[in-house]
Amino acid sequence: MNRAESPLLEIRQLSVFYSGLQVLWEVSLFINRGEIVTLLGANGAGKTTLVQSVFGLTKDRKGQIFFEGTEITGLPAFEMIKRGLALVPEKRELFPKMTVEENLELGGFSKREGIVAPEEIFKFFPILKERKKQLAGTLSGGEQQMLAIARALIPKPAMLVLDEPSLGLSPLIVSSVLDAIKKLNQEGLSILLVEQNVQHALEMSHRGYILETGRIVKGGSSSDLLHDDQVQAAYLGT
Repeated sequence: MNRAESPLLEIRQLSVFYSGLQVLWEVSLFINRGEIVTLLGANGAGKTTLVQSVFGLTKDRKGQIFFEGTEITGLPAFEMIKRGLALVPEKRELFPKMTVEENLELGGFSKREGIVAPEEIFKFFPILKERKKQLAGTLSGGEQQMLAIARALIPKPAMLVLDEPSLGLSPLIVSSVLDAIKKLNQEGLSILLVEQNVQHALEMSHRGYILETGRIVKGGSSSDLLHDDQVQAAYLGT
């Protein structure tokens, strides 16, 4: 992939304000088709704010956001799903008193045509097939994360945005979740991965951006970032 291609998702000069306080400063980034791009940064860096802005969940902002060459700045979240852009939020936002199967059915609610059958998604998350009659609220943290990702896949998105998918999970479960994400990418799904787990994220992605206090301070290939002295010192403890 190269920059000469039209990006699948492009953010141009995005600035965001909360109650007059600026939290993002002219952030620009892009994701090409077929890529995993990781957005890295510490707590409070502005990662979730950026994700919320893509899905029209911030009101006081400047800049532009494009998806498949069309400007989508400020469109409501349900419209993003129809256009092929899906979000797995940081807190998963499952329906705990509904079964796994019912949560998956709700994933296709706003897009009735061209949705993916749950059976097709179970190949990535076979444990969910075993749990499909179980209430979502009784699943383990890792299983809930898998369900949140699976639900986002039902509308057959062109791109998936994952906000901190490894948060609160044990190292073993993190590996399982990230392996599934990598397999989804190998099937052609483009992914924006928002993560604090720098090592894992860079090892599985094509490119990355470092966000610090609301500003992009570094970007490049994942390999270059993984071996960058400043990134190693700040995020990898080396």
